Amino acid sequence: MQIGIFDAGINESAVKSIKNELDNAGIRSFTISSRSSPKTADCIIVLGGDRGVRNYFHGNDGSNIPVLGIGESESSGFLAQIDLKEFSSYLNRLKNQNYKIEEVPRIGVKIDGKNAYPVLNDVAVFTSKSATLMEYTLRVNGEEVWHDSSDGVIISTPIGSSAYSMSAGGPVIFQDSPVFGIISVNSLDVTRRPLIVSNESLIEVDDISSRLYCEAILDGIDRYKVNKTLECKKFNPAKIIRMKKDSTAISALAKKVHLAEDLLRMPPSSKLLLKILEYEGAMTQKELLTKTMLPDRTIRLALSHLLGKGYVKKKVSIRDARQKIYEISKLD
Repeated sequence: MQIGIFDAGINESAVKSIKNELDNAGIRSFTISSRSSPKTADCIIVLGGDRGVRNYFHGNDGSNIPVLGIGESESSGFLAQIDLKEFSSYLNRLKNQNYKIEEVPRIGVKIDGKNAYPVLNDVAVFTSKSATLMEYTLRVNGEEVWHDSSDGVIISTPIGSSAYSMSAGGPVIFQDSPVFGIISVNSLDVTRRPLIVSNESLIEVDDISSRLYCEAILDGIDRYKVNKTLECKKFNPAKIIRMKKDSTAISALAKKVHLAEDLLRMPPSSKLLLKILEYEGAMTQKELLTKTMLPDRTIRLALSHLLGKGYVKKKVSIRDARQKIYEISKLD
């Protein structure tokens, strides 16, 4: 058996730890980076939780090798179920290939006719500056559905439906549903409602215009200028290794329903921090300051509020014991 280990330089000590455990179990392994394509392997171990898994597939969109996502905290993710501390207890099952492989839907994206990498969560179109309206025409399978004036539009996979899409008023879609969601964000047309379409559909956001330039945002990370057209259609699914029988998706959705009630009463700064931690993973207070551009005092108050509610927890950084790392709490 041969296993690849992907880390992209996030935590070299964790890579060494996993490599040693694989060596001791008689499993051959090699490391890969974001710049290298994986060799022939039975599976790829990806560090960094959900964010790490997304980053891996962004750089290796054509890979058909199943991926085992590993987090470095006790938080369970949608894509990474296993915590680094419990990895050794799953070694025998990994060696015997005693696991389930789940095919996770992806959306293939074209921006002005040029291919971008496929997304696991969502692709959105917004203006380059907030509080600025954009106009566009939505077409599904070549037929015009609406002409809209709004803050933007989101096209989401089932996994992505419980992230940005849900925050914008979209429905939560169960993971095994063969559909995509389309959500208009803050439309001037108050009758505009989210759409659910077959994942076999060709979705086009066309005739895009605004007084500022517009951007396509992929999985909440990378931004690309879009002049006129965004095209979305089903892409080959990502293969994710599942070791645990419990449904991470169902438990996560249960917590998010409860969270949605609290969100109505939360200050905007707390909402923003939750969203950043959900998309970016564990971060220090300094990293949150840089990412959100909020005042230091506002960050402290928001973290205090989220810690008190139990939605965020803190731990000591492995690399620097003087630093605290904040992350989404485990989804029970």
